[in-house]
Amino acid sequence: MKKVLFIILGSLLGLYLLYFAFVYFVPYSEGTRSGELIKFSHKGVIVKTWEGEISQGISGAQIFKFSVLDKEEDVIEKLKEYQGRYVKLSYTERFNTFFFWGDTNYFITGVEEEPSPHFNRN
Repeated sequence: MKKVLFIILGSLLGLYLLYFAFVYFVPYSEGTRSGELIKFSHKGVIVKTWEGEISQGISGAQIFKFSVLDKEEDVIEKLKEYQGRYVKLSYTERFNTFFFWGDTNYFITGVEEEPSPHFNRN
């Protein structure tokens, strides 16, 4: 009976590890988005995650929400510095997320400041 229980628990653990590896290593999509960085915060009660938003429209109706993994320290520092500015974000979209990664499926891998298209470029 104990042997059967260990086999079942081992199989469940193995399936969970395979699912975790799939979510972590297999991206759904990759791309870039640009907009004004309107929010970037370190939030959570027990597990703190980095979350942010960029506005992609003039009225603020098009909001892109994203997360940043803790290992992306350079990206985190740049996002803190670029608060309120126009930025271009490189991201990886995953099939799913885990509570300790962030609230969204979009994870930022790079950030750079760009000139705003709302001002004249004469």
